Amino acid sequence: MLRIRGTVGDMPVDLTVEMDESDWARLGTQLGVPVQENKPLSESSAKPGPSRNDAVWEIAQELLRKAGHMSGPDLLGQLEGLAGSTAAGKRLMVRMRHSANVKVESHGDAPEYHWVE
Repeated sequence: MLRIRGTVGDMPVDLTVEMDESDWARLGTQLGVPVQENKPLSESSAKPGPSRNDAVWEIAQELLRKAGHMSGPDLLGQLEGLAGSTAAGKRLMVRMRHSANVKVESHGDAPEYHWVE
């Protein structure tokens, strides 16, 4: 599920979009995230295939990488929409804070998240 919250002009928007695995794969492809094919159980290795959470995490990282940097509130808003809830967006934000590719700087009231190669 993908949730988008915000405003269009003065009107509030709260949109929920149901997405299956093929929808997530297409979105990942458009963002340049490599797609891994799921094999049937008889052909799969001992390691499980990517889950929806992995796909959301890859898209979240790609979002910050393409932006270069975002303020904490802006990033949280994007992650909430991507993950489908405030709690899931906050979990992604914590995971991002601990990622080796993300540097967090304190700027007054809000932190600034920077993508580092």
